[in-house]
Amino acid sequence: MKILAKPIAFEWDKGNINKNLTKHNVTDKEAEEVFGNKPLKIFEDIKHSEEEQRFVAYGKTDSKRSLVIVFTLRKEKIRVISARNQSKKERREYEKQIKTNTKV
Repeated sequence: MKILAKPIAFEWDKGNINKNLTKHNVTDKEAEEVFGNKPLKIFEDIKHSEEEQRFVAYGKTDSKRSLVIVFTLRKEKIRVISARNQSKKERREYEKQIKTNTKV
């Protein structure tokens, strides 16, 4: 399933500037880095896709920080809703998926 357009572009909500930095100590730049690094695992967030389709990405920043990014697509641009560290459970699942090269 192709989700992301190439090249990848981002749209940031002016009302949420620095929300992820304040709440989770994740900069906007770090959140963007995840989409340029491999392996990147993306899946639909069906549970939270009531008003608009949402996705969850598991990936790593340039400094190898493991993050979870919740996002939506608006006019083929990624709009980050939340960015935070992966939990232990999420990190185990991400590493397992990398080893077996399957979808999360």
